[in-house]
Amino acid sequence: MIRVLLVDDQPLIRSGFRALLDLEDDIEVVAEAANGNEGLELAKQHVPDIALIDVQMPFMDGIEATRRIAADPALAGVHVVILTNYGLDEYVFDALRAGAAGFLVKDIVPEDFLHAVRVAARGDALLAPSITRKLINRYVSQPLPSTTGPALDELTGREREAVVLVAQGLSNDEIADRMVISPLTAKTHVNRAMVKLHARDRAQLVVLAYESGLVTPRNS
Repeated sequence: MIRVLLVDDQPLIRSGFRALLDLEDDIEVVAEAANGNEGLELAKQHVPDIALIDVQMPFMDGIEATRRIAADPALAGVHVVILTNYGLDEYVFDALRAGAAGFLVKDIVPEDFLHAVRVAARGDALLAPSITRKLINRYVSQPLPSTTGPALDELTGREREAVVLVAQGLSNDEIADRMVISPLTAKTHVNRAMVKLHARDRAQLVVLAYESGLVTPRNS
């Protein structure tokens, strides 16, 4: 059972999402919150698998709520998915850096919404190639200083290769095809890289790959 926390200041939005989720046998909405403060407290109380959090809310916005959830070791298993009205905008990068596993636009079709919840619950990032291109464009226009550290040196050659492919938006199956290995081996390389780089999930791995200098817009 996938346990979901809904955090949005618009009751109609919460009701709509809840109506969709409640129809699914493998998904349960455990709580709802109208702002980031409430969402953070309910996350601590229920420790859901998924926290669907609106990006703009009173008292505490979704970015700060995400940052606090990501920083709490007791909530390490909570995958945050940011909800936005605005599509691929300036919030995407901030949300991923804060610790979000991905993001969804509120006008998403129901089938894609339910699929996204299940993808996030598996620990996979909601990072389509179009989203990855957005991140690349951000680095091209506003490059961040490299923060290469000793953890990067701990990656094996195959793990580095896998991280580069993750940063290009490839799934484990696509990485396996590119590296000519099994999907299980590809997943192992990705997971080991996440552990070594202290990345919560694939989304964080993408951000760290760019910030560390392992991946640059030129090789993406």
